[in-house]
Amino acid sequence: MKIAPSILSADFCNLKHDIELVEKAGVEYLHVDVMDGHFVPNITFGPSVVADIRKNTNLVLDCHLMIENPEQYIEDFAKAGGDILTIHVESTRHIYRALQLIHDNNVKAGIVLNPGTPLAEIEPVLPLVDQVLVMTVNPGFGGQTFIHDMVKKIQKLKEIKDQNKYSFDIEVDGGINDKTLVDCYKAGANVFVAGSFVYDAEVPKKQVELLKNAVKNI
Repeated sequence: MKIAPSILSADFCNLKHDIELVEKAGVEYLHVDVMDGHFVPNITFGPSVVADIRKNTNLVLDCHLMIENPEQYIEDFAKAGGDILTIHVESTRHIYRALQLIHDNNVKAGIVLNPGTPLAEIEPVLPLVDQVLVMTVNPGFGGQTFIHDMVKKIQKLKEIKDQNKYSFDIEVDGGINDKTLVDCYKAGANVFVAGSFVYDAEVPKKQVELLKNAVKNI
């Protein structure tokens, strides 16, 4: 199991400090939400911020690209230090080519499954991906309520993974806490994005411990 705190919920005036907090707490990833103001309403940051983050941590940078035509920016985010670049099937007319381009830049490729996107939409490219991100909220905003119906999607995705002997990770993002994590873990997920649950707390390390301990007796 891997925990991926989302820096979208961190304090950007003290980003280095907030990265160190979760690093010392024993997380494996940093989740970096990139938004362009077109594919989703909000705007966050680009490759230059990813490059600055890379200078301050050795954690895996899990870059969720909520951007239109990601092919135009894949090389930039790879050069900036992203370890995993995850893109939306709806964001490009050429999803197969975009995933190949990510691998051509020597980083891992991921595909996103939005709450309203049928699993069948991504099945053709599952052999290409290293990670599938199942959104358990609508993309573009932090602090939303977990959509519990998405647990069924995780279960079905895990079945497809096992039947075909795929090796991709199943990541979940949205409304993750020590309770919803358990449901997703039982369904087959193994990477968990947590933003406000970790960073809105007085002691983020305790929140990370809560997440990690939640599955110990399962």
